[in-house]
Amino acid sequence: MERPKLGEVPRQNVAELDPKIRSKNFEEVTLNFDEDTAVKEALRCIQCKKPKCVSECPASVKIPEFIDLIAQRKFLEAASKIKETNSLPAACGRVCPQETQCEGVCVVGIKFEPVAIGKLERFAADYERAHSQGRPTKPASNGKTVCVIGSGPAGLACAGDLVKLGYEITVLEALHTLGGVLIYGIPEFRLPNELVAYEIENLKSQGVTFITNVTAGLSKTFEDLRKDYDAVFLGTGAGLPVFIGIDGEHLCGVYSANEYLTRINLMGANNFPTVDTPLIRHKKVAILGGGNVAMDACRVALRVGAEKVYCIYRRTEKELPARLEEVHHAKEEGVEFRLLRSPMEIIGDENANVVSIRTQVMELGEPGPDGRRSPVKVEGKTEDIEVDSVIVAIGTTPNPLIAKRVPELQTNKKGTFVFNEENMETTIPGVFAGGDAARGAATVILAIGDGKRAANGIHEYLSK
Repeated sequence: MERPKLGEVPRQNVAELDPKIRSKNFEEVTLNFDEDTAVKEALRCIQCKKPKCVSECPASVKIPEFIDLIAQRKFLEAASKIKETNSLPAACGRVCPQETQCEGVCVVGIKFEPVAIGKLERFAADYERAHSQGRPTKPASNGKTVCVIGSGPAGLACAGDLVKLGYEITVLEALHTLGGVLIYGIPEFRLPNELVAYEIENLKSQGVTFITNVTAGLSKTFEDLRKDYDAVFLGTGAGLPVFIGIDGEHLCGVYSANEYLTRINLMGANNFPTVDTPLIRHKKVAILGGGNVAMDACRVALRVGAEKVYCIYRRTEKELPARLEEVHHAKEEGVEFRLLRSPMEIIGDENANVVSIRTQVMELGEPGPDGRRSPVKVEGKTEDIEVDSVIVAIGTTPNPLIAKRVPELQTNKKGTFVFNEENMETTIPGVFAGGDAARGAATVILAIGDGKRAANGIHEYLSK
């Protein structure tokens, strides 16, 4: 195994489906490395003695080690190495913002393109799923019980780490399908549901019990959970949508991105009438926001038949918070970006159906204390855009269901749980929290990092 000289081999790219074809279906957009290409890319890693990529990974994945195993064609071993610290590599390899985390600090990237860490993680995870000879087995029980509320990335990560230590884990999920935001929030063309289901089956084989259709705080009271389990982890996410507060948000054809994506991703509305989850096929759709969720909503709208999709964002493209890859894909597929536009009013007809959206033309002002230029109005300049649907994708907050019923469980102004950064313990001893419920809407890998930190905190708490 001979490594090339630094910069001698360019970063290896993966193939992508043709934009004109993929914008009409839900097939995964980016394809995978083949074995030879994965090895070629892995050999670009210079195996730093003090790898910054590891310190920048919230899950502390042993990146140089798993990449070196790929370089040696030890693909199953590479997947096992990743899973020592991250139980969701197939998801992370697809949706994590590697460009601002592990790849963002890659030493190779100082002079050349960084090593494709995310694509290699995905390769290893997919190889294991295709070639694994069995599932992990249940460890010996230590007799202690933990309830994990929510089966999203934070909950799955917490359950995955604790079950390895012998804890009896029960995961409660309010919806009828497991996976949390990985299932209802991320379209299949970015993260196929079968990949999430595979990782959940691995946790089941290790002894994790999953119960769906249970709403903690209602169908199962918090007091009962505290009595029935030795510790509780709150990974309830941030599923409550935020609206702008402009006139017309009550009109027919206005959705939160949360509802819109859930109808498609979890309830199969894109297959109506084959499945009984209707969704009106709007022709001209405006998406308000510029994050990853907004890009998902834009691209889904195209796939369910929209002829025009507009992304309305009040700053310039440079300030778009979405991943560059997602913006690039959206543009390729035909999304039109109406930048430096701020929504003023959604206009309806006599039947309360959306007919247009009025936007305020903006410009960037002087930089503030943080160096960021805030958008300011261009007086007297507005633009009306003809649409028949508006999807609001400006953020979400945690559902206050549990917090309202448990006053000693403190929350902050954002509605997120107050917690100890070191061990993720809340204001109630033995109750821990992580992911979007603790931080507000963030990334999958940050939620996984929280789940892992909470698992360590729970282990310390129950080992006293």
